[in-house]
Amino acid sequence: MNKIGTLIGLIIGLFSIFGAFFFEGGSFRTLFLFSSILIVFGGTFSAIIIGFGLDKFKTILSLIRLAYFPKEYDVNKVIDLFVDLSIKARKEGLLSIEKDLDKFGYLFPKKMTKFVLDGTDSDSLQNLAQLELKSMQERHYSNIFIFSKMGGYAPTMGIIGTVMGLIMTLANAGTDPNLLIKNIATAFIATLWGVFSANILWLPVGDRLKRCHLEEKNMMEISLEGVLTLQSGEIPSIMKARLVGMLPQKEQLSRMSS
Repeated sequence: MNKIGTLIGLIIGLFSIFGAFFFEGGSFRTLFLFSSILIVFGGTFSAIIIGFGLDKFKTILSLIRLAYFPKEYDVNKVIDLFVDLSIKARKEGLLSIEKDLDKFGYLFPKKMTKFVLDGTDSDSLQNLAQLELKSMQERHYSNIFIFSKMGGYAPTMGIIGTVMGLIMTLANAGTDPNLLIKNIATAFIATLWGVFSANILWLPVGDRLKRCHLEEKNMMEISLEGVLTLQSGEIPSIMKARLVGMLPQKEQLSRMSS
């Protein structure tokens, strides 16, 4: 459903912007003017390469794919598995759950639980988890920052393209007035592409990456609480209450009614 919503939003954005242009009499040839597109996208990409380096620029496509086709984290599955492991640990001992760790499907809870089985104390466990959370956040936010900067560069490149078009138009002033008016309108196409690419392409990707970050962070925080509760030997019902309490109220109500 999330992916369908993304597609619907993109279609509405394209239809609203380009549809309005064509409804008002704009032509396909005028809209997709190669020089304007080259200035906006070429200028934006060049600014990213200069500011972030070529290696970071090469990750843009993979980050866009990640934004629109993110890895899904089933936190309810994680909670239920921790409760099951707690029940088993109380019956058969903590070491008996080692062969069940692959059921998590995510590296973080599996790794943290393995540390518990190896005898890591709770303080060290929290320090390790917080270090990983911090590193993840810095890594994710550096990726998000790329698209935030692209959202700022693109309109500026559009203005540069418009100014260049106006300069060329005015330099040829004195010819056919109708041609002059047409060239002025064409010059502003660069601004259109700059604003469009910033607000429909780059900034939404950054927002989606923020959402991906929050979902992964939520899974990790719930996993950490589950690991610490498991380590302390808390009874399964209390563990479940603590972990479910970290979910949004709507999901808590859903679990209570199921």
